[in-house]
Amino acid sequence: MRVTARLVLAVLLALPFFAGASSVILTTSFLAEFLGQGRWRALSALSPEPAVRPLPTPPRPRPVAVDLHVRAALLRPPALVLVHGLSPEGKNDARLREAAGLLARSGWAVAVPTVDGLTALRLRPEDASAVSATVAALHDAGYHRVAVLGISLGAGPALLAAAEPEIAAGVSAVLALGGYASAVELLRYTLTGAYDHGGVSGRHRVQEATIAQFARANTELVDEAGRRLVENRDPASLDALVRALPQSTRDLLDALSPGRRLGGLRAPLFLIHGRQDPAVPFTESLRLEAAARAAGRPVRAAIVGAVGHVEADRRAGLADLLQLWATFYAFRLTAERAPAG
Repeated sequence: MRVTARLVLAVLLALPFFAGASSVILTTSFLAEFLGQGRWRALSALSPEPAVRPLPTPPRPRPVAVDLHVRAALLRPPALVLVHGLSPEGKNDARLREAAGLLARSGWAVAVPTVDGLTALRLRPEDASAVSATVAALHDAGYHRVAVLGISLGAGPALLAAAEPEIAAGVSAVLALGGYASAVELLRYTLTGAYDHGGVSGRHRVQEATIAQFARANTELVDEAGRRLVENRDPASLDALVRALPQSTRDLLDALSPGRRLGGLRAPLFLIHGRQDPAVPFTESLRLEAAARAAGRPVRAAIVGAVGHVEADRRAGLADLLQLWATFYAFRLTAERAPAG
């Protein structure tokens, strides 16, 4: 049975238990078209083509390139900041633009910033300012319900920005798709293929090309101690090698770890992660969930077979699809029902 057919069946079974027919239909149509990768275009058939225009951002600390995708509507829709993952094209990535267009068709005003560090595998704490500036720009444009969705490594700056004191109160909901909690654990997985959290562990094949790309993009971090770390493929040796790094590098890893900052969130947190994700292990979403609960923040997690990394997985089962749909629907409903202003 195709992914789209399973999703439709799952939602039909769930419909008696949910209110808000419009949100149900739009959420279902979005996920079916997104997961179906264009094989079923119900949402595109039902909705007008969104307009795309630049969204001006505050000049300080610096302007950010942002596109706003929005379709014509009588009422102002809830806004969404869509934070891309690793992509040299940033906001102009073709797959990202397609996702932004589908989200806009489903009733969001979607602002997509380019996050410089994510265009070159060179994340720094200041990359969160691109997300913060986009949230502020949406507020300035009259969108008072603003949610944030971070994809893959983009969940880092998305979560860091959403937890900033001056931003947190203006964010209605946060969703991390295939995100990470700990920069050190992400390094462990990238360099050794190993992952481990809460009794769940495993090992994946190492992508040497990704490691080489990281080393080229972060040459100032690859001193003698950094080189030993980058060349290591033994999970048991990684912690000692991290401790041997310069203090400035260890501070940077801490600053890039959103799991340490979740106490600053004011909005509910939603987590979706593919069980077979080859780029970021699903244990990182489990780690985010545990950190949010420890900080007393509302959180909902779905570890599913419906996505690989951030794309559809045809091996998805009915239960996975229903869990994915319910989590995304809850995220949408939370954002829609947040107080305006």
